[in-house]
Amino acid sequence: MKKDNPFTLTFGKRPTEYISRFEATEMIVSTFTADNPVSQMYLIEGIRGSGKTVLMTAVTAELEQDEDYLVIDLNSTQNLLDDFARRLVDSCQKFPDIIKQGFNISIAGFGVGIGGKEEFQDSISIIEKILVSLKKKRKRIIITIDEAQPNENMRRFASQFQIFIRKEYPLFLLMTGLYENIYAIQNDPALTFLLRAPKIKLEPLSIQQITKQYMKIFDLDLDRALNLANITKGYAFAFQALGLLYFEHRDEMALPDILKKLDDMLDDFVYKKVWESLSEQERAIVKAISSKETKVQTICQKISMSSGSFSQYRDRLIKRGIIMSPRHGYVSLTLPRFEIIAKFYC
Repeated sequence: MKKDNPFTLTFGKRPTEYISRFEATEMIVSTFTADNPVSQMYLIEGIRGSGKTVLMTAVTAELEQDEDYLVIDLNSTQNLLDDFARRLVDSCQKFPDIIKQGFNISIAGFGVGIGGKEEFQDSISIIEKILVSLKKKRKRIIITIDEAQPNENMRRFASQFQIFIRKEYPLFLLMTGLYENIYAIQNDPALTFLLRAPKIKLEPLSIQQITKQYMKIFDLDLDRALNLANITKGYAFAFQALGLLYFEHRDEMALPDILKKLDDMLDDFVYKKVWESLSEQERAIVKAISSKETKVQTICQKISMSSGSFSQYRDRLIKRGIIMSPRHGYVSLTLPRFEIIAKFYC
């Protein structure tokens, strides 16, 4: 790969050529920095490769410019409360008088030594002691959880987070996840307070902005850059993947050959997992949709499905970001070239 390639396929990494989601970023930052925040949580929802993690990274990077904001990134595969306690202690080492000299956490459980005296406390006790000190110093803690999962681990953490909020600790939560996972978390009977959390559903990137980026980077005229932008359909991963391939191969390969490589990338990095998450009926619907908008009646006839049954699947596929309804009676795929790649799936 050419060393000066400005595009990246690394999920979550903010690429050199990045199209900012100004409105979403400003909404979250302005809420979390307000004197009296209307919400202390935001959920970012979107399909794989839509840019959820990149948006979260952009938000935290802006907040971290203020020394009064402390960002704690939690690993959704770990025990979230224990992980929070450990990372909070590590992050607070730079603040004088918050972590006393000799304060440490043992490897086995949470043995806390303060001033040479050994004490044993659970993670919640440790977190609360630190939060009390941070609140006195007017610090705010931003917790991020990428690709949140609807499991018992999340249930315990979210329930405790609600208690922390009731105690008026300066905590804020920013989570990303697939539609189905965010839906399951919000509708858990034990976590109904999350239903009030504002949710940002990531829409496709602006075709106009993608066109401008391609024009600048590749020195293309409007028509050629717009053609490339339209191929991506505004899908964030496709914007990066096509840009990377075009940057590498535009001098020796024709566009159709570059697109074949793009199909392989989309398949390997994203589409296989998307396909595996679909039910048998959802797969049939996807395969019945052409490269352009397709009439619902045509799809129903092709797969022998009633319009009533189709509407239920359609609504779910729209919420998951796989299809859209551009006008009444028609649907189209939101994922670029998915209709080509899906032909090879069983």
